[in-house]
Amino acid sequence: MQLMLPIFPPNTVMITATLGVFRRDNIVTYLHCGVPIFSHAEDDYKSFRYITSKFITQGLCKLIDISDCFHVSYDSVKRYVKKLEDTGERGFFGRDNRTGGSPYKLMPPVVERIQKKLDEGKNNSEIARSEGVTEGAIRYALKNGTLKKTSHPGSSEVTERNEVSPIRMPPWELPRHEQPTVPPPQ
Repeated sequence: MQLMLPIFPPNTVMITATLGVFRRDNIVTYLHCGVPIFSHAEDDYKSFRYITSKFITQGLCKLIDISDCFHVSYDSVKRYVKKLEDTGERGFFGRDNRTGGSPYKLMPPVVERIQKKLDEGKNNSEIARSEGVTEGAIRYALKNGTLKKTSHPGSSEVTERNEVSPIRMPPWELPRHEQPTVPPPQ
């Protein structure tokens, strides 16, 4: 009788004694006893959550093994295992059932139209209704710099931080001479 040992590529990170994972050319591949059993793109988090949950439900590893190997929280691993048990594969890859139905990411053509309307002086809620997106999506795009709000004559809204009016500026961003001082306890 001849004994064969599992052979893993040199850059394999072992999840358990028989389950390993490695990355090559932005593709993550999972191996069981040296045999590839699943792969996905490096930035495909849905597939990652699905397959690691599947490994746990099949008994190939434990929650703590996934948490330790991939440096993700134990609670999130536990949550996705429960999701797999409750909804199956469609819970990870099916249609998103969040309420609202409006996309939270604005695509380039929509961003251009929204920016044009902002330049015309229209308000966020009016633009959101006309474009079929949430007002929160517009606020988020303004916050992260995807969209720029321009001030118009007669507008009382201050949209840029400056030395004269540090509105909504956290204390650590204020110039040193303007930082609030805490009086000593008496």
